[in-house]
Amino acid sequence: MSAIARLDAATLEALCKTLADTSEGLTGSEIGTLLAECNLGDPGEGTKWRRLLEALDVQQKKDGHASRVLAFVQAAMHPARYVERHRVFEDRRAGINRALAFAGIALGEDGKLRAVTSATTITEAAARAGRLRAELQRREVHAEVLKACRSELLEENYFHAVLEATKSLADRIRSLSGLTSDGSDLVNQALGTRDGAPVLAFNSLRTMSEESEQRGMMQLMKGVFAVFRNPTAHELKTKWAVTEREALDLLTMVLLLHRRLDGAIRTRR
Repeated sequence: MSAIARLDAATLEALCKTLADTSEGLTGSEIGTLLAECNLGDPGEGTKWRRLLEALDVQQKKDGHASRVLAFVQAAMHPARYVERHRVFEDRRAGINRALAFAGIALGEDGKLRAVTSATTITEAAARAGRLRAELQRREVHAEVLKACRSELLEENYFHAVLEATKSLADRIRSLSGLTSDGSDLVNQALGTRDGAPVLAFNSLRTMSEESEQRGMMQLMKGVFAVFRNPTAHELKTKWAVTEREALDLLTMVLLLHRRLDGAIRTRR
């Protein structure tokens, strides 16, 4: 990335507050190590974010541009540092992208900074930081959903996030049941009770209420496939628009179904 003009005071402060956040930001020793690795001066005093702010501000004033400041950000966000802390990486990256949006810079999943069109409003800056992904994390998104549509969520690609999330339900049912079919046929075979006990049961099926719950979960699963998976799989993206709110509603439903599958019992082969 080519040299850019100095970051303004508000942007630099927001950046340092994200990197040195009190709860999950860089520790004091990490800040010291990174400053040394990047050959930057270390004030060594004050709160973490103020210490970092002083170090970076002094450097970009000396240089007349923000290149070494941005090099520090990339060093701090090198993916290798977060192999066992992916959530921390993504939360920190979202905050960095909010701070840098107005400067026309974005940090990618690969830990590299790249030039983008500058944001002009707070709403636009928040959207670029991954609003949908952040909201799903707040709702403790299920690992199966993240695994299925991680890249789509990070890119705010609602259409394909919906498609991949609903596919993940079918894959999960096949994995748990040992069946190989798909769609409604798969749900009927795995969760249906017409041929006796279902392959996957959500409860003991000892009462009418429990049998009703089993049928309801089966219909809910089939409904998700019918409403979301089939249209997204067979329609062009331009002809079947998925809004952020619709994507959030659908993905929340998928989270519920995955959590219920977490407790499902395999009764027979």
